[in-house]
Amino acid sequence: MSKNNYFSSSVGKKQLMGITGLALCGFLFAHVSGNFLLFVGAKEYNMYSHALISNPFLVLAELGLVLFILIHMVQAFVLTRMNKEARPVKYAIKAKGEKATSLVSTYMWQQGVIILVFIALHLWTFKYGEVIYAEYDGVQVRDLFGLVVQVFQSPIYLAGYLLALLVLGLHLSHGFQSTFKTMGFNHPKYEPKLKLMGHSFAAYVALGFMVQPVYIYLFH
Repeated sequence: MSKNNYFSSSVGKKQLMGITGLALCGFLFAHVSGNFLLFVGAKEYNMYSHALISNPFLVLAELGLVLFILIHMVQAFVLTRMNKEARPVKYAIKAKGEKATSLVSTYMWQQGVIILVFIALHLWTFKYGEVIYAEYDGVQVRDLFGLVVQVFQSPIYLAGYLLALLVLGLHLSHGFQSTFKTMGFNHPKYEPKLKLMGHSFAAYVALGFMVQPVYIYLFH
């Protein structure tokens, strides 16, 4: 199969979507892990954020993330359209049991739209939101900890944030497993391990992000 045929095929598109998805999973893992410094204190969290913002390679990393998101979304859109064109008429009888399609996998595209809106609001609130400063040992840094505390005093914002993270967790759980299957690990022997890996990763990211604002809301 030539390169052109590969990238135009459904297999090639699924694998490309999976690879970009894994790259985004790596970012989410690093992001949620770093954010646990919220539990340590304002200084530690702000200095960590300052180190990230001051990194000269930050712009390249952000451009890479945007590229991965765009590729992931485009491949998802094209694959959804290809599936509809290949099966214009829905099955009269839906599969049941192990062959049944889960609701999570059925609405992956819709989940992606919700996640995209969530990312936009998240960036608008924290990256491009109000700028307040704190000073530690003579170094002036952006007080992101203070902004986080301020934002999550709103129960409405908190509820919407948690709901979006629930959708993200469901999306990751299925997507993580699906990626490895697409890459060739689709075998009954690997099925239980892939499910466990997918659920574990999704739980770590989604619950990790959830407990942080809840902690801020309750104790600050």
